Amino acid sequence: MNEAPIELRYATSHEWARLEDGVVTVGITDFAQEALGDVVYVEQPEVGQQAQAGEEIGVVESVKAAVDVYAPVSGVVVEVNDDLDDAPELVNHEPYGDGWFYRLRPDDPEAVDDLLDADAYLEHCEQESGD
Repeated sequence: MNEAPIELRYATSHEWARLEDGVVTVGITDFAQEALGDVVYVEQPEVGQQAQAGEEIGVVESVKAAVDVYAPVSGVVVEVNDDLDDAPELVNHEPYGDGWFYRLRPDDPEAVDDLLDADAYLEHCEQESGD
């Protein structure tokens, strides 16, 4: 069973978002990391980069595939998780913790509310996997 913490919001492209103190932390979901397998490299956005909701902002490479990472909301990247440079496996071990990707200051903080809640996201995953 895939995890989807109820305090987070989710994009259908399998990114999660947590809004705290006006900053959104973004990572990929447990469903996504499980589908990818062992993550070996994460291409991060640049600090100061403008992210557009739904557009590619990075890449995750695993032993199975390379997939794009999309911005769940629009905003300016204010921090990246440098720990992933030396330990990309954090994405597999702690997708909702130390495996986060980047933080951005959203153009509209309320846009996070437009993302899926945990129940809706898990339903989306079930439909996508054909269960």
